[in-house]
Amino acid sequence: MGDYQYTPLFLLLRDSEKKVVGGLEGFIGLGWFHIGTLWIAEELRGYGYGKALLSKAEQEAVNRGCLNAYLFTYSFQAPKFYQHLGYEVFGELKDFPPGHYRYFLKKSLQRNP
Repeated sequence: MGDYQYTPLFLLLRDSEKKVVGGLEGFIGLGWFHIGTLWIAEELRGYGYGKALLSKAEQEAVNRGCLNAYLFTYSFQAPKFYQHLGYEVFGELKDFPPGHYRYFLKKSLQRNP
């Protein structure tokens, strides 16, 4: 398995008054970047901040040696947001919670020449 080194990765989005209005939390290990939480204040959604945070985090993960990224999300959250950005569903759990799905998504971070 090699030397597993858990490395956290945090990014914050702040407004002009330095108030935190979004962020991304994840970790890097075994060549993979796990996205734990991506959050944007509701009034700022739809302006590209989530995409920008995710892109910046993916680039940092690549800089730290990651080849792939993965995450979990729910049907009532934002699976289409991630799919639009190149993530693909590789698994799902029905009725998790009841009436919804939990999706497992991944993305290759390798750039094609």
